Amino acid sequence: MRIVELNEETRAGLLEALLKRSPVDYGEYEEAVAGIIENVRTRGDEAVFEYEKRFDRCDLDAGSVRVSREEIDEAYSLLDPEFIAVMRRAAENIRAYHGKQVTQSWISTGEDGTILGQKVTPISVSGCYVPGGRAVYPSSVLMNVIPAKVAGVGRIVVCTPPDSRGKAPAGTLAAADIAGADEIYKIGGAQAIAAMAFGTESVPRVDKITGPGNIYVALAKKACFGYVGIDSVAGPSEILVIADETANPRYVAADLLSQAEHDPMASAILLTDSGALAEAVSGEIEGFLKELPRAEIIRESLDNYGYLFVGKNMEELIDAANAIASEHMEIVTKDPFEVMTHIRNAGAIFLGEYSSEPLGDYFAGPNHILPTNGTARFFSPLGVDQFVKKSSIISYSRSALEKVHRDIELFAENEGLGAHANSIRVRFEEDGNA
Repeated sequence: MRIVELNEETRAGLLEALLKRSPVDYGEYEEAVAGIIENVRTRGDEAVFEYEKRFDRCDLDAGSVRVSREEIDEAYSLLDPEFIAVMRRAAENIRAYHGKQVTQSWISTGEDGTILGQKVTPISVSGCYVPGGRAVYPSSVLMNVIPAKVAGVGRIVVCTPPDSRGKAPAGTLAAADIAGADEIYKIGGAQAIAAMAFGTESVPRVDKITGPGNIYVALAKKACFGYVGIDSVAGPSEILVIADETANPRYVAADLLSQAEHDPMASAILLTDSGALAEAVSGEIEGFLKELPRAEIIRESLDNYGYLFVGKNMEELIDAANAIASEHMEIVTKDPFEVMTHIRNAGAIFLGEYSSEPLGDYFAGPNHILPTNGTARFFSPLGVDQFVKKSSIISYSRSALEKVHRDIELFAENEGLGAHANSIRVRFEEDGNA
């Protein structure tokens, strides 16, 4: 893994390289995705089943596309009971954490007759996409479905790719059941996003689609935004570790590789002010690559987007970290909490050598659906807020409006909107105050 001096030039080069991984820059796929979406939109189930035959080599119809209770029960029987118990414990942690995010409607009244407030309403139907392909992610099911359930969403729909036998992964089905999903459909790819966005004869139209996926899924979500809400256009996974000379190089190396194994386009970055640590981490990485099962993917990821940056001081490292705005950020320093106070941009922050990134992926409770590709500058992790809508409440008595009606009329007239001003003025024209 390359060791690079951190300076303005190398930082700028890194940011440019990372941005190239963004799904919004993959224009060559957009035409194909647009065709899939339009076909599903106009032909419904027929198009979906054709794409499943083509892409997942699976024969489906209206009678088999939805997962049955029997299939869910079969999934439980195929799994290790201990793993099922672990999923249940993880679900408890996720539910407890997200329960603290719930906001309530509120009303504020004034003595002058004003009533202002905010009405919080869950969306009616949410759609959760669960990827397949290189790996199966029941953890993503928990992270998507549970916040929707906590928010009070009335109907939660899950879509996930089947295998060639028409079977959805057992772990995905059990996790969806544990999390409280109402319906599960065996559909993958852009066709699943289109089916949820516009509805088909078999798949209900949803109000919002959440969950990660490959480039086709990401671009499909982007294309359907506006017809349906989405969480974000997610890019490849990424981890950034800020470490000083006190860090354990073996731990740091293991944590960097934990994200590199996801995808050849995943990024793994170390920011340190210790050249000795960077050298030690590089050596540990080479040792791990000899024994890890996904070493080929990891090596390609590290060759593409793996960096060990050595900077002059902690201030320089923090500035670089805020510019990168990583999905996952670990701080392994003498005083990680002090460093954390200077971090502005990160999806999730892990503090100390025993808070490795997989803790957040699976068990701690905070959501692992996080902003990628620098979008942590303006996006937040998936949470309860993404599954509710907020409506403003405004009520004025006549006396309250009378005190301010001229102010409102003047504002409207200065914007050239006479009808706006008139809708206030007519309420006082009879008493001569208009």
